[in-house]
Formats: sequence, C-alpha cells, structure tokens
Amino acid sequence: MTKKTSNSWSKRKRIIMGSIGVFALIYIAVILWHTFKPLPEGVSYAGELHKTDTVEFLTDLTYAQDQDGTDIVHENNIFDEVYTMIDEAEEFVVVDFFMFDGYYDGEKDFPKIADTLSTSLVNKKTENPDMPIVFITDPINRGYGSYENEWFKKMRASGVEIVYTDLDQLRDSIPIYSGLYRIFFQWFDIGGEGWIGNAMASEAPKMTIASYMELLNIKANHRKAVVTDKDALITSSNSHDASGFHGNIALKVTGPVLNDILEAEEAVSLFSGGPKLPRVDVKETDGQYEVQYVTESKILDALLADLAETKEGDKIWLGMFFVAKRDIVNALIDASNRGVDVNIILDPNENSFGQEKSGLPNRPVVYEMVEDTDGKMKVRWYNTVIGQYHTKAIWIQTNEHTIISSGSANYTERTLDDYNLEANLRVIAPNDSGLATEMESYFERIWNNEDAMYTVDLEEFQDNYTWWQRWIYTIQKFMKFTTY
Repeated sequence: MTKKTSNSWSKRKRIIMGSIGVFALIYIAVILWHTFKPLPEGVSYAGELHKTDTVEFLTDLTYAQDQDGTDIVHENNIFDEVYTMIDEAEEFVVVDFFMFDGYYDGEKDFPKIADTLSTSLVNKKTENPDMPIVFITDPINRGYGSYENEWFKKMRASGVEIVYTDLDQLRDSIPIYSGLYRIFFQWFDIGGEGWIGNAMASEAPKMTIASYMELLNIKANHRKAVVTDKDALITSSNSHDASGFHGNIALKVTGPVLNDILEAEEAVSLFSGGPKLPRVDVKETDGQYEVQYVTESKILDALLADLAETKEGDKIWLGMFFVAKRDIVNALIDASNRGVDVNIILDPNENSFGQEKSGLPNRPVVYEMVEDTDGKMKVRWYNTVIGQYHTKAIWIQTNEHTIISSGSANYTERTLDDYNLEANLRVIAPNDSGLATEMESYFERIWNNEDAMYTVDLEEFQDNYTWWQRWIYTIQKFMKFTTY
C-alpha cells in the first residue's frame, strides 16, 4: 500500500469514527432528554384530601364453577353506572378512556361498550347542543394516525369534542428504541392509507409503517375516568368491547374532589390541543371519607408512604393485573416480614385477547415475594376462564383507618415512573365504614371461592414457572423493552 493510499484510508477512518462519535453523542443526548425532560404542567398530580360521605364501590366479575368454564357468569356493573352518569348530567360530561373500540377476533358475544357509550354521548349532545362534552383518549384509537374509528367519527359528527393525547409531550419509556425513533423515524409521514394488519384485531382498520413505529414507543394515556357536574368515576375498566368480561373495580365519588379531577384532566386536554374544562360549584363539607385524586408518580409516592406506616397485625388486600415495580415489591416484602397480613390476588398473565402470554411479569415477581418472606406472603391467581383479572386496587387496614387506592395504575415502572398517564383515587375510610367492609367482603369472596371458583392456588401456575421466564424478565427489565 502506498503512502498516499494509507493516508487516504486513515482520513476516511477518522471521518467514519468521528461521524460515529457525533451520532453516539446525539443519540445519548436525545435519550437523556426524552427520558428525563420536564413533564407537561399538571402531570404527576396530587390533589388535596377532601371529605365526603359518598364513595361507591363497583365491580365487574367474570367467574365459573371450575377451570373449564362451567356455568360462566358475568357480573357487569361499571359501564351501566357510566351510562347512568351521562344520562343524569345537567351541565357537562368529560370522559378519558385509554381504549375505545369494538374490534375483536373470535366468536365471543362481548358487551357492546363502544356502541353504547358513543350512542349515549351522541344522544346527550343532540338533546343538549350547548352542553360541553369532551372525550379525551389515547392515539391507539386512531391507529396512531392511520385512521379514525367509526365510534369517534359518530361522536365528532354530533359535536362531541375528541382530544387525542399528544404522547410526544410525555417522557420516553424505551430509551434504546425511542432514541432512534426521535432522531429518524418520527419524521416519517404518518398519513396515507394503512396497509399492514392491525395488532389489536384482524377486523380493525389497517395501519401504516409510520404508525407502527410510533406504537413501538409503548406509552399511553392509560387513564379511565368519567366526570360530570354531579359525580366522578375512576376505574380500571377500558371502554373496549373485548375487555368487557375482564375483572375490574371502580370508585364513584361526589364533592370538591371533582374539581381536582377536572384540573388534572384539563392539563392533558391543553397540552394536546384541546379545550379548557368546566368546574363544579361545590363547597367543602364534612363526611366520613377523605378522598384524594393522584396521578402518575404521585400514586407511587402516596402508596409507599401508606405501606411504610403498616405494622404487625395490620392487613393488606391487593388485587392487581401487573406487579413489577421494585419499590412496591420491596415494600410488600418488608411489610409481610414485619408481621403485616399480606394477601394478593393476581392475574396469571396467561392470555391477552386470545393471545397466549408468557406469565410475565407476575410469575417471577411472585416467586421472589414468596421466597423472600419464607411463604408468609399469601398469593392466589384469578381463574381467568375469559378475559383477565384487570383490577388495580389495594386495601390497607391499620388500627386507625383503612386506606384504598384504585384506578388505572398497574404496579410497574411504565405506569408509576411518569411515562404513562394514570389516575387513581386514594380514600381514607373508617374501618367500620360501608366502603371498607364492602371492599374486604369482595376480596374475601373471591379469595375463599364462596360461590364459584374465582381463584386457584399459587402452585397452579407457579409450578410451571421456568428459569427462562426469569431470564427473559431480567433482560426485559434491564433493556426496558416491555409492554408493562
């Protein structure tokens, strides 16, 4: 090789290495900014404690007499209450639901939630054309720009204001991918006609490549809330037909806490290009319950503080779809080891809308919790003959009071570390109150299989737990490439 050729190659090498270095710096800077950037104003919200005499506990349950699905029963109450709230509203309606569609595969006769809810809102707007009706939702319901589904088209045509959450304003939960997305893929034209099959259901409208690129950021407005001038309902339920047989919980409240909910929802509306929201004219009153609206990481802050206060002889009931957040896992282990009676009912993470799942994250987490408490922590799996045990609720009873936190938030990093938008109600109740005793009766009913096979023993699924599940779970946690 001549000296001239050698110098030419060295120069090219320096250019290549320099370009790689510049790209690496840009890539790392983009990751750091979008992982830790300031949240939009009003996100990660903790309202004041407000007193009220009215907190209503609602449930959806699907159950059978055995694991084969003999004599399946559906007890669905939550959306019936939502329709009633819309019908009785006099001044405004604000709803915020993560999933809203009627697409699904298979032959199941699911409840027509999308049709019924959209028709309820259309009828309300038609009867009251000057009434503000706002529907805040996640862009998953328009295929991340590939289409607008028929139910939103119907509502928009009637005058209902649709607000698709601007997820770009939120932090990125999968840094390795989102760094590339921010530098390259986000500039792709997201318009045009979709041509790739929809991951949610084969009959759903097709999507574009650009839409799938946005989907892979895996973050969401995951809230599920309804607010009117009379009351508010915070739930774990999605307004999605194929979710109609999931097990879920809702809390319905009245009083000044409604304005806190509206303030937090208005923040999402405003940073997504939507309108300001109304408020209710209601004064602080006395009442046996104290209620607080908490969102995103403020849910975690409140929960960890409440768990830290528990001591020997106290009791915890936890019903949850996903448990993986390390801070909470450690807090539950510590509580059990200091003598708190911890009882957990979990979804086995066995299926999702007909697709088989790997048991992650619950099975490796349960293995650890049971092992680290020498079996003192008690766990049962919900018998998911159809759907999922989609509940997200904790009940903590001490000598002084019972604390309940329930809503949209799973116990994962994505939901509690300010990536997703989430919403919970936190309630402090007297131990002998109707709410505290009714919720404990709910947990005891399904724990003890009082009139059906609601739950199965820990070993039913834990005996199938394998080393590769723990290995995959560990890698997923490290890479942050998960859907939970």
